[in-house]
Amino acid sequence: MNKTIYLTGILLGALAVILGAFGAHGLEKLIDAEAIQTFETGVKYQMYHALLLLILGTMKQLPEVKKKLIFYFLLVGICCFSFSIYLLATNSLTSFDFKVIGLVTPLGGTLLIFGWSIFGYRVYKHFN
Repeated sequence: MNKTIYLTGILLGALAVILGAFGAHGLEKLIDAEAIQTFETGVKYQMYHALLLLILGTMKQLPEVKKKLIFYFLLVGICCFSFSIYLLATNSLTSFDFKVIGLVTPLGGTLLIFGWSIFGYRVYKHFN
């Protein structure tokens, strides 16, 4: 499981760098400044959580079984939150109205909060 957590964190981190560069340089003439800021929010949250996955993978104190639930909450949360933001920010570039998936963003945020909460609880229980 640690290997999966590491590789996922690395992949999501690298993808955040690529998407951040794309947002800063490839989208600047295609979407307005507010949409670029929205896109950058998705990139930031993706990178924060990619780093959290790397930290989770290094936590020798937590057994792999305890990490699994945290990993899944964070992974699905990142996909729902950040990727829906990318689609919403670039909505004007497509013929499909991504606003219909707008509820996926807060669902992703909720999953991220649950991931952090479970992580905090498991660390707290381990050190008490």
